[in-house]
Amino acid sequence: MTEAPLRLAVIIGSTREGRVGDRIARWFAGQASGRTDLSVVLVDLAEFAFPPGYPARATPQMSAFAAEVGRADAFAVVTPEYNHSFPASLKQAIDFAYDEWHAKPVGYVSYGCRSAGQHAVDQLRTVFTALHAVSVRDGVGVDLLDGCADLDSRLAGDLPARAAQVLLDQLCWWGRALKAARAAHPFVS
Repeated sequence: MTEAPLRLAVIIGSTREGRVGDRIARWFAGQASGRTDLSVVLVDLAEFAFPPGYPARATPQMSAFAAEVGRADAFAVVTPEYNHSFPASLKQAIDFAYDEWHAKPVGYVSYGCRSAGQHAVDQLRTVFTALHAVSVRDGVGVDLLDGCADLDSRLAGDLPARAAQVLLDQLCWWGRALKAARAAHPFVS
């Protein structure tokens, strides 16, 4: 008997005009799409009309995002690094869900100049720990100033593909383990 594929939500964390996060997310989703153990869905924050402030009641868009998070078994957060952290659009979206993140693995695909987005990942690990999510150890980092003029050429290299497969392996392992644990013993926060 084969297990059903895990639902992996690849979340595009930047909403900036001219961003490269959507291209990096599509590349990462392509890396995952050849796997039979995963079902991949892209969740683009730019496609949600979130309110500028946090309202007393969730809007339909907030509820739709939380439902996407709830349906997922694992997450790959694609984030840029802005001023040594992650974008406000991503923090706002993360805060629109709570229980939906519990006891699920989160991996990071980051990008930025020189640090390849690692400062943003460091900040996100703290946030997701507070949400009772499990950050996996390895990730994918893309340095936008590595001397390669073309993003597609940079992503076509062997190192990014290997890093993506390591991350996907970890997300699958943790995703299966935590899904079984949630089924056997509902999570208590």
